[in-house]
Amino acid sequence: METLSVCLEDRSYDIVIGHSVSDMELLRQRLPDGVDTLVVTNDTVAALYANRWCAELAPHYQKVHVVILPDGEAHKDWQTLNLIFDALLTHGCDRKTVLYALGGGVVGDMTGFAAACYMRGVPFVQVPTTLLAQVDSSVGGKTAINHPLGKNMIGAFYQPKLVICDLSTLDTLPERELSAGLAEVIKYGPIADMAFFAWLEAQMDAVRARDKETLAYVVRRCCEIKAEVVGQDERESGLRAILNFGHTFGHAIETGMGYGVWLHGEGVAAGMVMAAELSRRLGLVDAAFVARLRALIERAGLPTRGPVLDARDNAGHYLEHMRVDKKAEAGEIRFVLIDGPGRAVVRAAPDALVREVIDACCSD
Repeated sequence: METLSVCLEDRSYDIVIGHSVSDMELLRQRLPDGVDTLVVTNDTVAALYANRWCAELAPHYQKVHVVILPDGEAHKDWQTLNLIFDALLTHGCDRKTVLYALGGGVVGDMTGFAAACYMRGVPFVQVPTTLLAQVDSSVGGKTAINHPLGKNMIGAFYQPKLVICDLSTLDTLPERELSAGLAEVIKYGPIADMAFFAWLEAQMDAVRARDKETLAYVVRRCCEIKAEVVGQDERESGLRAILNFGHTFGHAIETGMGYGVWLHGEGVAAGMVMAAELSRRLGLVDAAFVARLRALIERAGLPTRGPVLDARDNAGHYLEHMRVDKKAEAGEIRFVLIDGPGRAVVRAAPDALVREVIDACCSD
Protein backbone atom coordinates (compact mmCIF):
# COMPACT_ATOMS: atom_id res chain seq x y z
CA MET A 1 0.00 0.00 0.00
CA GLU A 2 1.30 3.45 -0.97
CA THR A 3 0.16 6.82 0.28
CA LEU A 4 0.35 10.21 -1.44
CA SER A 5 -0.80 13.51 -0.03
CA VAL A 6 -2.76 16.37 -1.56
CA CYS A 7 -1.50 19.40 0.35
CA LEU A 8 -4.23 22.02 0.79
CA GLU A 9 -3.69 23.31 4.34
CA ASP A 10 -6.73 22.35 6.44
CA ARG A 11 -8.27 20.56 3.43
CA SER A 12 -5.31 18.23 2.90
CA TYR A 13 -5.94 14.51 2.50
CA ASP A 14 -4.28 11.26 1.53
CA ILE A 15 -4.57 9.07 -1.55
CA VAL A 16 -4.14 5.40 -0.64
CA ILE A 17 -3.13 3.10 -3.52
CA GLY A 18 -2.89 -0.68 -3.33
CA HIS A 19 -4.46 -4.05 -4.07
CA SER A 20 -7.47 -5.05 -1.94
CA VAL A 21 -6.72 -2.10 0.34
CA SER A 22 -10.19 -2.24 1.86
CA ASP A 23 -9.11 -5.42 3.68
CA MET A 24 -6.30 -3.71 5.56
CA GLU A 25 -6.72 -2.75 9.19
CA LEU A 26 -4.43 0.24 8.65
CA LEU A 27 -6.93 1.68 6.20
CA ARG A 28 -9.74 1.59 8.75
CA GLN A 29 -7.68 3.81 11.02
CA ARG A 30 -7.74 6.51 8.33
CA LEU A 31 -11.51 6.58 7.81
CA PRO A 32 -13.27 9.82 8.80
CA ASP A 33 -15.14 9.75 12.07
CA GLY A 34 -18.91 9.84 11.94
CA VAL A 35 -22.07 8.26 13.27
CA ASP A 36 -23.71 7.05 10.06
CA THR A 37 -22.48 6.51 6.53
CA LEU A 38 -24.15 6.43 3.14
CA VAL A 39 -22.47 4.39 0.41
CA VAL A 40 -23.36 5.86 -2.99
CA THR A 41 -22.84 3.48 -5.89
CA ASN A 42 -24.47 2.43 -9.15
CA ASP A 43 -26.26 -0.75 -10.18
CA THR A 44 -23.21 -2.16 -11.97
CA VAL A 45 -20.69 -1.59 -9.17
CA ALA A 46 -23.15 -2.48 -6.41
CA ALA A 47 -23.41 -6.06 -7.63
CA LEU A 48 -19.62 -6.41 -7.44
CA TYR A 49 -18.49 -4.45 -4.40
CA ALA A 50 -21.33 -2.96 -2.31
CA ASN A 51 -21.66 -5.85 0.14
CA ARG A 52 -17.92 -6.01 0.67
CA TRP A 53 -17.64 -2.31 1.39
CA CYS A 54 -20.65 -2.25 3.70
CA ALA A 55 -19.02 -5.06 5.70
CA GLU A 56 -15.75 -3.13 5.85
CA LEU A 57 -17.49 0.02 7.08
CA ALA A 58 -19.88 -1.62 9.55
CA PRO A 59 -17.37 -1.75 12.46
CA HIS A 60 -16.58 1.94 12.02
CA TYR A 61 -20.09 3.45 11.91
CA GLN A 62 -23.33 2.85 13.80
CA LYS A 63 -25.38 2.55 10.60
CA VAL A 64 -24.39 1.87 7.01
CA HIS A 65 -26.90 2.90 4.37
CA VAL A 66 -26.68 2.36 0.61
CA VAL A 67 -28.18 4.20 -2.35
CA ILE A 68 -27.85 2.65 -5.81
CA LEU A 69 -27.93 5.03 -8.78
CA PRO A 70 -28.51 4.14 -12.43
CA ASP A 71 -25.22 3.65 -14.26
CA GLY A 72 -23.90 5.96 -16.95
CA GLU A 73 -23.12 9.54 -17.93
CA ALA A 74 -26.70 10.00 -19.14
CA HIS A 75 -27.82 9.91 -15.49
CA LYS A 76 -25.42 12.56 -14.19
CA ASP A 77 -28.24 15.03 -13.65
CA TRP A 78 -30.51 16.69 -11.08
CA GLN A 79 -32.96 13.79 -11.03
CA THR A 80 -30.28 11.26 -10.11
CA LEU A 81 -28.59 13.66 -7.68
CA ASN A 82 -31.88 13.93 -5.81
CA LEU A 83 -31.81 10.17 -5.18
CA ILE A 84 -28.82 10.81 -2.91
CA PHE A 85 -30.62 13.60 -1.06
CA ASP A 86 -33.75 11.42 -0.80
CA ALA A 87 -31.70 8.67 0.87
CA LEU A 88 -29.98 11.08 3.27
CA LEU A 89 -33.26 12.64 4.36
CA THR A 90 -35.17 9.35 4.55
CA HIS A 91 -32.54 7.92 6.89
CA GLY A 92 -32.43 11.09 9.00
CA CYS A 93 -28.76 11.68 8.25
CA ASP A 94 -27.12 14.71 9.80
CA ARG A 95 -23.70 16.39 9.76
CA LYS A 96 -22.17 13.33 11.45
CA THR A 97 -22.82 11.32 8.28
CA VAL A 98 -19.95 10.38 5.96
CA LEU A 99 -20.64 9.73 2.28
CA TYR A 100 -18.63 7.12 0.35
CA ALA A 101 -18.48 7.36 -3.45
CA LEU A 102 -18.09 3.77 -4.63
CA GLY A 103 -17.84 3.81 -8.40
CA GLY A 104 -16.40 5.66 -11.35
CA GLY A 105 -16.24 9.33 -12.20
CA VAL A 106 -20.00 9.86 -12.44
CA VAL A 107 -20.61 8.43 -8.96
CA GLY A 108 -17.65 10.34 -7.56
CA ASP A 109 -18.72 13.67 -9.05
CA MET A 110 -22.31 13.36 -7.90
CA THR A 111 -21.45 12.11 -4.41
CA GLY A 112 -19.00 14.95 -3.91
CA PHE A 113 -21.55 17.51 -5.10
CA ALA A 114 -24.20 16.03 -2.80
CA ALA A 115 -21.73 16.14 0.11
CA ALA A 116 -20.95 19.79 -0.64
CA CYS A 117 -24.65 20.70 -0.62
CA TYR A 118 -26.22 18.53 2.10
CA MET A 119 -26.56 20.58 5.28
CA ARG A 120 -24.04 22.93 3.62
CA GLY A 121 -21.32 20.32 3.77
CA VAL A 122 -20.71 16.82 5.11
CA PRO A 123 -17.52 14.73 4.74
CA PHE A 124 -17.06 12.27 1.92
CA VAL A 125 -14.56 9.66 0.77
CA GLN A 126 -13.72 8.74 -2.80
CA VAL A 127 -13.48 4.99 -3.56
CA PRO A 128 -12.89 5.04 -7.34
CA THR A 129 -13.41 1.74 -9.13
CA THR A 130 -12.39 2.75 -12.68
CA LEU A 131 -8.99 3.68 -14.05
CA LEU A 132 -10.27 7.07 -15.17
CA ALA A 133 -11.54 7.89 -11.70
CA GLN A 134 -8.40 6.61 -9.97
CA VAL A 135 -5.98 8.66 -12.08
CA ASP A 136 -8.09 11.80 -12.40
CA SER A 137 -11.62 12.55 -11.27
CA SER A 138 -11.36 11.27 -7.68
CA VAL A 139 -8.49 13.65 -6.89
CA GLY A 140 -8.82 17.40 -6.60
CA GLY A 141 -12.36 18.05 -5.35
CA LYS A 142 -14.07 18.98 -8.62
CA THR A 143 -17.70 17.85 -8.28
CA ALA A 144 -20.52 18.45 -10.72
CA ILE A 145 -23.52 17.29 -12.69
CA ASN A 146 -24.24 17.84 -16.37
CA HIS A 147 -26.73 20.16 -18.01
CA PRO A 148 -28.19 19.40 -21.45
CA LEU A 149 -26.30 22.42 -22.79
CA GLY A 150 -22.96 21.77 -21.11
CA LYS A 151 -20.97 19.11 -19.31
CA ASN A 152 -20.03 19.61 -15.64
CA MET A 153 -21.38 23.16 -15.65
CA ILE A 154 -23.19 22.87 -12.29
CA GLY A 155 -21.01 21.89 -9.35
CA ALA A 156 -18.63 22.92 -6.59
CA PHE A 157 -15.03 22.60 -5.48
CA TYR A 158 -15.26 20.30 -2.45
CA GLN A 159 -12.38 18.14 -1.30
CA PRO A 160 -12.78 14.55 -0.04
CA LYS A 161 -11.37 13.46 3.29
CA LEU A 162 -9.63 10.46 1.73
CA VAL A 163 -9.19 8.75 -1.65
CA ILE A 164 -8.93 4.96 -1.69
CA CYS A 165 -7.64 3.50 -4.97
CA ASP A 166 -8.15 -0.25 -4.74
CA LEU A 167 -6.40 -1.54 -7.84
CA SER A 168 -8.13 -4.91 -7.59
CA THR A 169 -11.35 -3.25 -8.81
CA LEU A 170 -9.70 -2.76 -12.19
CA ASP A 171 -9.82 -6.55 -12.68
CA THR A 172 -13.56 -6.31 -13.38
CA LEU A 173 -13.38 -3.20 -15.56
CA PRO A 174 -14.65 -3.73 -19.14
CA GLU A 175 -12.01 -3.27 -21.83
CA ARG A 176 -13.70 -0.19 -23.25
CA GLU A 177 -13.70 1.48 -19.82
CA LEU A 178 -10.04 0.62 -19.30
CA SER A 179 -9.18 2.29 -22.61
CA ALA A 180 -11.28 5.31 -21.69
CA GLY A 181 -9.25 5.69 -18.52
CA LEU A 182 -6.03 5.59 -20.52
CA ALA A 183 -6.97 8.87 -22.20
CA GLU A 184 -6.65 10.62 -18.85
CA VAL A 185 -3.39 8.75 -18.24
CA ILE A 186 -1.88 9.75 -21.57
CA LYS A 187 -2.73 13.45 -21.12
CA TYR A 188 -0.25 13.82 -18.25
CA GLY A 189 2.70 13.30 -20.60
CA PRO A 190 2.20 16.17 -23.06
CA ILE A 191 1.23 18.64 -20.32
CA ALA A 192 3.79 17.76 -17.63
CA ASP A 193 6.04 14.72 -18.03
CA MET A 194 7.30 13.46 -21.38
CA ALA A 195 9.45 10.86 -19.62
CA PHE A 196 6.19 9.32 -18.39
CA PHE A 197 4.86 9.55 -21.95
CA ALA A 198 7.89 7.63 -23.22
CA TRP A 199 7.40 5.05 -20.47
CA LEU A 200 3.79 4.60 -21.60
CA GLU A 201 4.96 4.05 -25.17
CA ALA A 202 7.20 1.24 -23.92
CA GLN A 203 4.67 -0.25 -21.48
CA MET A 204 1.30 0.16 -23.20
CA ASP A 205 0.95 -3.56 -23.89
CA ALA A 206 1.55 -4.37 -20.21
CA VAL A 207 -0.88 -1.64 -19.15
CA ARG A 208 -3.64 -3.02 -21.37
CA ALA A 209 -2.86 -6.55 -20.13
CA ARG A 210 -3.50 -5.19 -16.58
CA ASP A 211 -0.11 -6.12 -15.20
CA LYS A 212 -0.46 -5.26 -11.51
CA GLU A 213 2.88 -3.54 -10.98
CA THR A 214 2.50 -1.57 -14.19
CA LEU A 215 -0.99 -0.36 -13.29
CA ALA A 216 0.18 0.54 -9.79
CA TYR A 217 2.87 2.78 -11.26
CA VAL A 218 0.39 4.35 -13.69
CA VAL A 219 -2.03 5.28 -10.92
CA ARG A 220 0.70 6.51 -8.60
CA ARG A 221 2.44 8.70 -11.20
CA CYS A 222 -0.80 10.25 -12.43
CA CYS A 223 -1.91 10.99 -8.87
CA GLU A 224 1.50 12.51 -8.10
CA ILE A 225 1.21 14.91 -11.02
CA LYS A 226 -2.38 15.84 -10.29
CA ALA A 227 -1.74 16.30 -6.55
CA GLU A 228 1.13 18.66 -7.33
CA VAL A 229 -1.00 20.74 -9.71
CA VAL A 230 -4.03 20.85 -7.39
CA GLY A 231 -1.81 21.79 -4.46
CA GLN A 232 -0.72 24.90 -6.40
CA ASP A 233 -4.13 25.82 -7.84
CA GLU A 234 -7.08 24.25 -6.05
CA ARG A 235 -9.84 26.25 -7.72
CA GLU A 236 -8.55 26.25 -11.30
CA SER A 237 -7.68 29.94 -11.44
CA GLY A 238 -4.57 29.27 -13.52
CA LEU A 239 -2.26 26.25 -13.61
CA ARG A 240 -4.92 23.60 -12.94
CA ALA A 241 -6.61 24.34 -16.25
CA ILE A 242 -3.82 22.44 -18.04
CA LEU A 243 -5.38 19.22 -16.73
CA ASN A 244 -8.18 19.84 -19.24
CA PHE A 245 -5.97 19.05 -22.25
CA GLY A 246 -8.32 17.63 -24.90
CA HIS A 247 -11.38 18.32 -22.78
CA THR A 248 -12.73 21.40 -24.60
CA PHE A 249 -13.12 19.40 -27.82
CA GLY A 250 -13.99 16.25 -25.85
CA HIS A 251 -16.81 17.83 -23.89
CA ALA A 252 -18.27 19.17 -27.13
CA ILE A 253 -18.30 15.60 -28.45
CA GLU A 254 -20.02 14.25 -25.34
CA THR A 255 -22.64 17.00 -25.28
CA GLY A 256 -23.22 17.00 -29.02
CA MET A 257 -23.55 13.23 -29.30
CA GLY A 258 -25.68 12.91 -26.18
CA TYR A 259 -24.19 11.97 -22.82
CA GLY A 260 -23.03 8.37 -22.73
CA VAL A 261 -22.84 7.72 -26.48
CA TRP A 262 -19.10 8.36 -26.36
CA LEU A 263 -17.39 7.70 -23.05
CA HIS A 264 -15.63 10.66 -21.47
CA GLY A 265 -12.19 9.23 -22.18
CA GLU A 266 -13.08 8.57 -25.80
CA GLY A 267 -14.05 12.21 -26.26
CA VAL A 268 -10.87 13.35 -24.52
CA ALA A 269 -8.76 11.08 -26.74
CA ALA A 270 -10.08 12.56 -29.97
CA GLY A 271 -9.99 15.98 -28.31
CA MET A 272 -6.29 15.64 -27.50
CA VAL A 273 -5.51 14.95 -31.15
CA MET A 274 -7.50 18.05 -32.13
CA ALA A 275 -5.78 20.17 -29.48
CA ALA A 276 -2.36 18.90 -30.58
CA GLU A 277 -3.16 19.64 -34.21
CA LEU A 278 -4.30 23.13 -33.24
CA SER A 279 -1.02 23.55 -31.36
CA ARG A 280 0.86 22.50 -34.51
CA ARG A 281 -1.00 24.96 -36.70
CA LEU A 282 -0.15 27.71 -34.23
CA GLY A 283 3.54 26.77 -34.50
CA LEU A 284 3.87 25.41 -30.94
CA VAL A 285 4.74 21.77 -31.80
CA ASP A 286 5.78 19.92 -34.92
CA ALA A 287 3.98 17.25 -36.95
CA ALA A 288 6.14 14.52 -35.43
CA PHE A 289 4.78 15.27 -31.97
CA VAL A 290 1.17 15.11 -33.19
CA ALA A 291 1.86 11.79 -34.94
CA ARG A 292 3.50 10.40 -31.80
CA LEU A 293 0.52 11.35 -29.64
CA ARG A 294 -1.94 9.93 -32.17
CA ALA A 295 -0.03 6.64 -32.31
CA LEU A 296 -0.10 6.18 -28.54
CA ILE A 297 -3.80 6.97 -28.38
CA GLU A 298 -4.47 4.38 -31.07
CA ARG A 299 -2.44 1.78 -29.15
CA ALA A 300 -4.59 2.48 -26.11
CA GLY A 301 -7.65 1.42 -28.12
CA LEU A 302 -9.06 4.93 -28.37
CA PRO A 303 -10.47 7.01 -31.23
CA THR A 304 -8.21 9.60 -32.82
CA ARG A 305 -10.89 11.25 -34.96
CA GLY A 306 -13.95 13.07 -33.72
CA PRO A 307 -17.49 12.28 -34.81
CA VAL A 308 -19.57 14.45 -37.10
CA LEU A 309 -22.08 16.28 -34.91
CA ASP A 310 -23.86 18.10 -37.75
CA ALA A 311 -23.54 17.22 -41.43
CA ARG A 312 -24.46 20.78 -42.49
CA ASP A 313 -21.97 22.67 -40.28
CA ASN A 314 -19.98 20.28 -38.16
CA ALA A 315 -17.34 22.80 -37.07
CA GLY A 316 -20.03 25.32 -36.21
CA HIS A 317 -21.76 22.75 -34.03
CA TYR A 318 -18.51 22.02 -32.19
CA LEU A 319 -17.87 25.74 -31.66
CA GLU A 320 -21.37 26.25 -30.32
CA HIS A 321 -20.81 23.61 -27.63
CA MET A 322 -17.27 24.77 -26.87
CA ARG A 323 -18.47 28.28 -26.07
CA VAL A 324 -20.28 26.71 -23.11
CA ASP A 325 -17.00 25.79 -21.41
CA LYS A 326 -15.66 26.73 -17.98
CA LYS A 327 -12.45 28.14 -19.52
CA ALA A 328 -14.35 30.42 -21.92
CA GLU A 329 -14.06 34.13 -21.17
CA ALA A 330 -16.49 36.72 -22.56
CA GLY A 331 -17.59 34.18 -25.16
CA GLU A 332 -14.01 33.50 -26.27
CA ILE A 333 -13.01 29.83 -26.26
CA ARG A 334 -9.71 29.14 -24.50
CA PHE A 335 -7.89 25.91 -25.29
CA VAL A 336 -5.27 23.89 -23.46
CA LEU A 337 -2.49 23.70 -26.04
CA ILE A 338 0.94 22.08 -26.02
CA ASP A 339 3.65 24.74 -25.94
CA GLY A 340 6.39 22.23 -26.65
CA PRO A 341 6.32 18.60 -25.41
CA GLY A 342 5.77 18.47 -21.66
CA ARG A 343 4.51 22.06 -21.39
CA ALA A 344 0.96 23.31 -21.66
CA VAL A 345 -0.54 26.75 -22.09
CA VAL A 346 -4.13 28.04 -22.03
CA ARG A 347 -4.93 30.50 -24.79
CA ALA A 348 -7.45 31.44 -27.43
CA ALA A 349 -7.25 30.62 -31.13
CA PRO A 350 -8.98 32.13 -34.17
CA ASP A 351 -12.33 30.51 -34.97
CA ALA A 352 -11.27 30.05 -38.58
CA LEU A 353 -8.25 28.01 -37.54
CA VAL A 354 -10.30 25.95 -35.08
CA ARG A 355 -12.75 25.21 -37.88
CA GLU A 356 -9.90 23.97 -40.07
CA VAL A 357 -8.73 21.65 -37.29
CA ILE A 358 -12.20 20.22 -36.70
CA ASP A 359 -12.72 19.64 -40.41
CA ALA A 360 -9.35 17.88 -40.65
CA CYS A 361 -9.78 15.76 -37.51
CA CYS A 362 -13.36 14.51 -37.79
CA SER A 363 -14.60 11.42 -39.58
CA ASP A 364 -16.38 11.82 -42.90
